[in-house]
Amino acid sequence: MVTLTFMQPQDSIDVLVVGGGPVGLFLAAEASRYGLAVTVVERLTEPSRQIRAGAVGPQGARLFDQRGLLDSFAEPDLAALFGSGAGGAPARPVGHFAGLWLLRGAPGATTPPIFAPQHEVEVVLDRHVRQQGARLLRGHELAGFVDTGDGVTAQVVGPGGRRELTAAFLVGADGGRSLVRRQSGICFDGTDPTITGRQGLVEIADPNPLAKGWHRTQRGMVVFGPDPRRILTVEFDGPPADRDAPVTATEIQTSLRRVSGTDVTVTALHTGTRWTDNTRVARDYRHGRVLLAGDAAHVHPPFGGQGLTLGLQDAANLGWKLAATLQGWAAPGLLDSYHSERQPAAAAVLANTRAQVALMRPDPQTTALRDLFAELMALDDANAHVSALMAGLDRPYPMSSSVPGAGVFVEDQPIHALDRPTRLYELLRAPGGVLLDTTTDGRWAATASGWSDRVRTVRDPRAGRSVLVRPDGVLAWTDQDQRGLDTSLHTWFGTADEPTATPGTVGGPPDSPHAGMVPARPRSRRP
Repeated sequence: MVTLTFMQPQDSIDVLVVGGGPVGLFLAAEASRYGLAVTVVERLTEPSRQIRAGAVGPQGARLFDQRGLLDSFAEPDLAALFGSGAGGAPARPVGHFAGLWLLRGAPGATTPPIFAPQHEVEVVLDRHVRQQGARLLRGHELAGFVDTGDGVTAQVVGPGGRRELTAAFLVGADGGRSLVRRQSGICFDGTDPTITGRQGLVEIADPNPLAKGWHRTQRGMVVFGPDPRRILTVEFDGPPADRDAPVTATEIQTSLRRVSGTDVTVTALHTGTRWTDNTRVARDYRHGRVLLAGDAAHVHPPFGGQGLTLGLQDAANLGWKLAATLQGWAAPGLLDSYHSERQPAAAAVLANTRAQVALMRPDPQTTALRDLFAELMALDDANAHVSALMAGLDRPYPMSSSVPGAGVFVEDQPIHALDRPTRLYELLRAPGGVLLDTTTDGRWAATASGWSDRVRTVRDPRAGRSVLVRPDGVLAWTDQDQRGLDTSLHTWFGTADEPTATPGTVGGPPDSPHAGMVPARPRSRRP
């Protein structure tokens, strides 16, 4: 039988995102809020229900707060999930390293995680990206593309046949086996798999012999909970023979029995996945007009739940830089800073997940190492260091301002100067950067007046320090650097324009909590 395809008229797009998982959706929303024409191509017709991440980490939760998305998630019953802590209050776990629940939290990690399965995250982001004006083509798949030097021409196959899409930039957010990465010829450096992990939502016959929590046995690791249907096993017998074979209830039961040493019986499998410790990072996050984000740029085992937040941070970092490039206000090298900032962040996660695999191995030598590690974690400095590493707070971005704190993700704080009480994170819900000027004479606002279309200035002498915050929530400058504001503005927001309005009064009605922000739909123009 011959299948006929047809070519539809070309569509002109600013950013074509391949992959409509959480990272691709969030990236599309980030770029769309600047008025870019963004299209997402996603193979699945609806958000995936396959079990993956069970929570969004604190840094990802910060990003969602800065975009007004926290209220989209239902408050979980923490007592039902994790039991009660001191005084009968619901326990809120901090985190683990290699299944050792010893982390006490990192200084600065003030935003709690969002306890929501990845399916729920995708549903929220699916709605969010549509509200931002992006076009989402579900049931469509990338067949190939050509980087022409001044754009990308992509072939996309969907229910109506084959389409040709042209875009200024193409971003691969299409997972660990990314077609975009492979066709671009970008090297994927790293280490081969040594383990097989299985995760599922299952029904277990009574009596259930599995104990809640993480348990290291003579055959690997077994995890039960906190969802009473969730199980996970890790076996150190090499990668699976067929990674793509469907995961069955029999396979899950066999692995559970082998690792736990019990006669557990799985009566039903709702969803299951199979994974390894294949650990790799793209040598280049950008190749011409093609960029990578999320698992397309880095893969690692899921220990610590770091992958989803890592990808969301990729998206936040890249979205505004694409907008600046396409709209003509990017400083030289801004788009390339996406690679220089995000690849080291991924490399740090890859390193700690390799270390976790090493600490899980079921042999006497590893047992001795785990005991020593647990002793070290009793030391406050060591615990704070590992906690910061797992929270992604250990590696600030390089900044033009070298003052302490620059390059980290900014802490939220109250703002008193507007017509109603608000917060710094609320100011970041509109596109552009934010300058908080706490001086009485407004000297920093005067310095930033030439960037009023890209940076909102808010004067609040009652606040603490003066800060410049990038659109992705990264602290770019503080008033400890008395001479560097102009340099930081040029570095992250390009060349100044002639002042056209008083800072803090551009855009939005006076009674709007977002008054003074850059226009929500600036005109897109090709570089």
